[in-house]
Amino acid sequence: AACAVVSLQQLPEKLNPIIKPLMETIKKEENTLVQNYAAQYIAKLLQQCTTRTPCPNSKVIKNLCSSLCVDPYLTPCVTCPVPTQSGQENSKGSNSEKDGMHHTVTKHRGIITLYRHQKAAFAITSRRGPIPKAIKAQIADLPAGSSGTILVELDEGQKPYLVQRRGAEFALTTIVKHFGAEMAVKLPHLWDAMVGPLKSMIDLNNFDGKSLLERGDVPAQELVNSLQVFEIAAASMDSALHPLLVQHLPHLYMCLQYPSTAVRHMAARCIGVMSKIATMETMNIFLEKVLPWLGAIDDNVKQEGAIEALACVMEQLDVGIVPYIVLLVVPVLGRMSDQTDSVRFMATQCFATLIRLMPLEAGIPDPPNMSEELIQLKAKERHFLEQLLDGKKLENYKIPVPINAELRKYQQDGVNWLAFLNKYKLHGILCDDMGLGKTLQSICILAGDHCQRAQEYARSKLAECMPLPSLVVCPPTLTGHWVDEVGKFCSREYLNPLHYTGPPTERIRLQHQVKRHNLIVASYDVVRNDIDFFRNIKFNYCILDEGHVIKNGKTKLSKAVKQLTANYRIILSGTPIQNNVLELWSLFDFLMPGFLGTERQFAARYGKPILASRDARSSSREQEAGVLAMDALHRQVLPFLLRRMKEDVLQDLPPKIIQDYYCTLSPLQVQLYEDFAKSRAKCDVDETVSSAALSEETEKPKLKATGHVFQALQYLRKLCNHPALVLTPQHPEFKSTTEKLTVQNSSLHDIQHAPKLSALKQLLLDCGLGNGSSTESGTESVVAQHRILIFCQLKSMLDIVEHDLLKPHLPSVTYLRLDGSIPPGQRHSIVSRFNNDPSIDVLLLTTHVGGLGLNLTGADTVVFVEHDWNPMRDLQAMDRAHRIGQKRVVNVYRLITRGTLEEKIMGLQKFKMNIANTVISQENSSLQSMGTDQLLDLFTLDKDGKAEKADSSTSGKASMKSVLENLSDLWDAEQYDSEYNLETFMRSLE
Repeated sequence: AACAVVSLQQLPEKLNPIIKPLMETIKKEENTLVQNYAAQYIAKLLQQCTTRTPCPNSKVIKNLCSSLCVDPYLTPCVTCPVPTQSGQENSKGSNSEKDGMHHTVTKHRGIITLYRHQKAAFAITSRRGPIPKAIKAQIADLPAGSSGTILVELDEGQKPYLVQRRGAEFALTTIVKHFGAEMAVKLPHLWDAMVGPLKSMIDLNNFDGKSLLERGDVPAQELVNSLQVFEIAAASMDSALHPLLVQHLPHLYMCLQYPSTAVRHMAARCIGVMSKIATMETMNIFLEKVLPWLGAIDDNVKQEGAIEALACVMEQLDVGIVPYIVLLVVPVLGRMSDQTDSVRFMATQCFATLIRLMPLEAGIPDPPNMSEELIQLKAKERHFLEQLLDGKKLENYKIPVPINAELRKYQQDGVNWLAFLNKYKLHGILCDDMGLGKTLQSICILAGDHCQRAQEYARSKLAECMPLPSLVVCPPTLTGHWVDEVGKFCSREYLNPLHYTGPPTERIRLQHQVKRHNLIVASYDVVRNDIDFFRNIKFNYCILDEGHVIKNGKTKLSKAVKQLTANYRIILSGTPIQNNVLELWSLFDFLMPGFLGTERQFAARYGKPILASRDARSSSREQEAGVLAMDALHRQVLPFLLRRMKEDVLQDLPPKIIQDYYCTLSPLQVQLYEDFAKSRAKCDVDETVSSAALSEETEKPKLKATGHVFQALQYLRKLCNHPALVLTPQHPEFKSTTEKLTVQNSSLHDIQHAPKLSALKQLLLDCGLGNGSSTESGTESVVAQHRILIFCQLKSMLDIVEHDLLKPHLPSVTYLRLDGSIPPGQRHSIVSRFNNDPSIDVLLLTTHVGGLGLNLTGADTVVFVEHDWNPMRDLQAMDRAHRIGQKRVVNVYRLITRGTLEEKIMGLQKFKMNIANTVISQENSSLQSMGTDQLLDLFTLDKDGKAEKADSSTSGKASMKSVLENLSDLWDAEQYDSEYNLETFMRSLE
C-alpha cells in the first residue's frame, strides 16, 4: 500500500503511515527482492519530499545511516574492533587458538583486514563439504562496492544485524543512484553524513594523533560510522560527483595514521573504493605520499595503515593494479622481513598477489598523468621484475673469492640466481636435479657474501653489515660431506666451517668455539635438540640441505627449524615435492612466512579445491576449480624455485639405464602367499576395504582401516624379499615349515628359497665379482671391472644379503656397509673410503641412510633388492652414482618378484612420476579414492606369473598409482630402524 501511494505521487499530510512500513521492510525483511523493492520506493519518496516542509528526508537518511552501521562484523567498533561470536569461548581474546587465528587485533594496534582474511579461511577449512549458502549469501546479496567479502559463520543472534545492514545498503545505494549528479545538493544530510566528520576532525595542516587519542572513543566511532556511509555511497555515486570525492582523498589518507585500529581500517576500505572510481587521482597520491610510510619502521601505526590501504586497493582494483605493480613490488618486498608481525604478514600476502599478476605487466602503457618521477622510477624497478620472472636476464655475479673449481654454465646461472635473491633480500628453493652440484653453488654464494659483508663492514662500520656466521642443516650422513666440500672448494680464510656434532657434552664444548668460525654445519636432529642455543644466534645464511624433511609443519623438527633467525634462507632439495602439493606450505613457511598465507588460508585457497578435484566422485566444476587452483599456486611459487634437469644441462653425463630384473617366487614363498590369501587376515582386509568404500566422508574410520591394509601390505612386501623376514617363531606356520626344511636337509637361509638372492648372485657374477676371474697374465685382478651399490629398505634384509649370500657364496667380494646402525659421524669416512679405494667391490646401503646427498660416483652399477613406495626416494638413491664426476654408463637393476604385489605397484610406479619436474603434481590421490577392486587386486597372486593390468577406465575411479602417496609416508625413519612388529598381525594368519 505504501508503495502504491508513492507511485501515485499523492502523499498524505502525515507521512508516518507511508515511511514506517517501508523502513520496517528495509530493517527486517529477509527476502532480498522485497528489500530491494522497498529501497526503490524510499528513493522515490525522498525525491517527492525534497521541496516539502517539514521535510522528512534528514530523519530517514539518519535512520538508514544508523542501520548501515549496526553490524559489528562490517562496521568495526572502536573499543572492540573484532567481536567474537556469541556462544564461543574466547578466553584468549581475538587470537584464540580455538578460532584458528594467528593475528591479534587490539583497540590501537593490528590490521583488521588481515584478521578477517584469516577468519574467512578458518570458516572455509573448519567445515567439510561445500561452503554453506548462509555464508555465500553474505557476498552474493551485497551491492557492488560493499566490503561484504567477510566470510563468517552466522549464528541466530547475528542474523537480524545482517538483514538490517543489508537493507540499509540497498536503500542508500538506490538513493544515491536515483539522485545522480544532484545528490549532494538535494540530499545535503547524506553528503554531510559522508564527509562531515572527516572535515571537522581531520586537520590536514596539523594532524596530531595524540590529541585525537585524548578525545576518546565517541568521536572516533562517529568517524568510523561516517566512513562506512562514505564507502557504500561513493561506490554508486554519479561520475559528476567524483571530483568532490577526490577533494577528500587527503583526509582519507590522513586517517591511515589515526590511533584507532577501526578508523584506519575504514579509511583503507574507503581508499579502496576511491581507487576504483578515481583510479588515477587515488593512485598518484598513494604512490607519492602513502607508499613511503611502509618504510617508517619507527611508526608502526603508519606502516599498518599504509599496508592495509594497499591491500584494500589491490582487492578493489584486481587486475587494474597491473600498471602500478612495478612501483609497488620493491617497497612491499622490503616489509616482508619487518619486525612487526601484522605488517610482515599483510605485506607478504600483498606480495603473493602481485607475484601472480606480474606476467601481465609487460607491454602495459603507463597510466595517464603519471608524474615524470614515477615514470623514471618505474623503468628502474622494471629491471627487478624482469630478473625475477626470467632467469636469463639475471646479472652475472662475479664471485669475489677464489673457488677451486671451474663452474659449468648452469652452475654460474644458479649462483647468479642466488645472488639476485641476496640483493633483494629474498629466499628460495634451489631444486636442481640430484647430482648437479647444489652444494658447490651454495658454497659460492656463502663465501662471496661473507667476503663482501666483511669488506663493507670494514669500510662503513654499519651494524647491518656486521659479519655473521652462517648455518647449514643437513641429514646426519651429510655433515662430514659438507665440511669436506667446503674445504675442497674454498680456503679457510673465507669459509671456516665448524662440524657441530657428537654427544651433548661434546656439543656444549663446541658451542664455545662458534665465535671462531663463520660457518656451522649440523644435522637436523642436533639443531632440534640444541634449538635453545641456535635460536639465540642471528645467522647470515641458513641453508637446509634435503630441506623437504620439513614438509610436515607440525613435527618438532619443523617447528625448531622455523625458530632460526637468518638474513637469507635457502632450501636445497632435488625433490621439493615428494607426495602432496600441500607440502609446499611448510617449505615456504620457513622461507617467507605468510607468503602462502596461514596454513588455513593455504588449505582454503589451494588445498581444498585441489583435494576435492582429485576425488573419484568430483564434479567437472570441482575438477576445473582444482586445475585453476593448481595453476595459481604454480605461478605464485615459480619465481622462488630454480630447477634444472640433468638431461637439459649435462650433455657430457653418461646415460643411466634402468632395467627390471624379474624373479619367480620360490615354492616356499608361493605357499606362504597362498596361505595368506586363505587366512583370516585376508578376510579382514577384504572387509576393511569394502566397508571403507561404502562409508561416507567420515575420516576417522577410514584412517583406522587404512592402517590395517598397510599392515597386510607390509607382510606381503617382506614375503617377496625373503621368507625368513616373515617366517619368525610367532608365525603359525613356523614350526611345521622349519621341520619340513630340516627333513629336506635345507634351512630358511638357503638362497634357493629366496629368488632375489639368487638373482643378486647372478648379477654380481655377471659384473665380474666373486667368480675368481683372472687376467690374461694369469694373476687375479685386484680391481673389478664394475663396482656396485646394493640398496635395501630394511637392515634385516641387508643382514640377509651379507650373511646368506656374500659371506658363504661370494667370499672374495669385498664390501662395506652403511645403514642406521653406523653413527652419523662415521658415515662420511665410509663413503670416502669406498670412493677412494677401487679394491672395494660393493657398498651395502639402506635407502633411508644412503639415499640422500652422498656422492658415490666410484660405483657404476646400482641394484635395488627392495623398493621404496615413494619413487622419489629410489630416484635419489640411484643418483648417488649418476651425477657429476661419473665417467661410465650407470646401470640400475630393480629386482622384482613376478606376479606379486611388488610387480603390481612397481608397474604403476615405473619412475615416471613427474612431481618434481612439474614442481606441482596434479595427480595426488588418497587411498580412499582408489577403486575398491583395484586395491583388493594388490593382495592376490597371479597364477600365470603376470601381473594383471588395472583397468584405467573403471567408472571414473582414480588411478591405483594413488596408493603410492600414502605408502610413501607409511615408513618413517624410526620404522626403518625398528621395522614393523607384525606379531599381532601374524596371529590373524591362522
